[in-house]
Amino acid sequence: MPWLRLIRWNNLLIIFLTQLLVWWCVLLPESPVVLTPLNFLLLSFSTVLIAAAGYIINDYFDIKIDAINKPDKVVLEKSIPRKQAIIAHAVLNIIAFLLAGRVALAAHHPQWLLVQIGSTVMLWFYSTDFKRQYATGNIVISLLTALTVLTLLIYEPVIRGRNEAQQLYTGTILSKPGWVLLIYAYFAFMLTWMREIVKDMEDIRGDEEEGCKTMPVIKGLKYSSHFTAVLGFLVILPLAAAAFLLFLHHETWLPSYIIALLILPITAWSIFLFSNITALHYHKASNWLKVIMLLGIFSLFIYHLQLTLNHAA
Repeated sequence: MPWLRLIRWNNLLIIFLTQLLVWWCVLLPESPVVLTPLNFLLLSFSTVLIAAAGYIINDYFDIKIDAINKPDKVVLEKSIPRKQAIIAHAVLNIIAFLLAGRVALAAHHPQWLLVQIGSTVMLWFYSTDFKRQYATGNIVISLLTALTVLTLLIYEPVIRGRNEAQQLYTGTILSKPGWVLLIYAYFAFMLTWMREIVKDMEDIRGDEEEGCKTMPVIKGLKYSSHFTAVLGFLVILPLAAAAFLLFLHHETWLPSYIIALLILPITAWSIFLFSNITALHYHKASNWLKVIMLLGIFSLFIYHLQLTLNHAA
């Protein structure tokens, strides 16, 4: 169905799954005050609708570039008129604001709605301008991806005051859900940044013809590969530190998962990135990085299991 392809239904499913696991594995054990099951669903659907509207507006302004890079995947004007797309973009955002607004008003914090409004504004400017600038577009999308996790932390703050912040260095990180969410947000930010650069490497031909100043266009493929590998190292470093600290506290499941299914795959992926320079190769690298991101999301199950075992001991 053209509309499902336009809104990237599979990516929307990942967004919902991420927020569901964060809520169920991290927030729900803390007895949330604001994000009851109903309020969580309203907030998560709001996030999904904003993301769907973002995909629509991105394709709306990217028709020429997509016609060069992905001619077989272009939906707008072939199957869906551009006028219908821009109407759908507006309707989805309005519904998203209403859903999030209900949660924010019920919590007596209407200012929280600025998260959704700001996200919509950033997605608009990303599609019209930021994505054509050096690094700016990559960073904006990375921030918005991290915000899928941070939104839940904003609506259900579990870092409560200065005392908890000062206790970060005592005990195990598993007992500090707010900091766990910040770590996952960092992971989402960095891996999305890496993937956005690789996607720009894949789309370099169309971006160059349209005058986009992406990193691969300005600095070249070799520089972009090295920069992405450095970002990968900056992901591995805190993961290795977290695994080491967890082992020191006699945790086993989560650090073993981190090493086997996050650190080693990211290392292998970074080596794989340098093995070829074709668009197909970068497309494969982008897909493999999405798999690693999913592995990061599913580590929430292991986090929850480790926490349950600790409480039972």
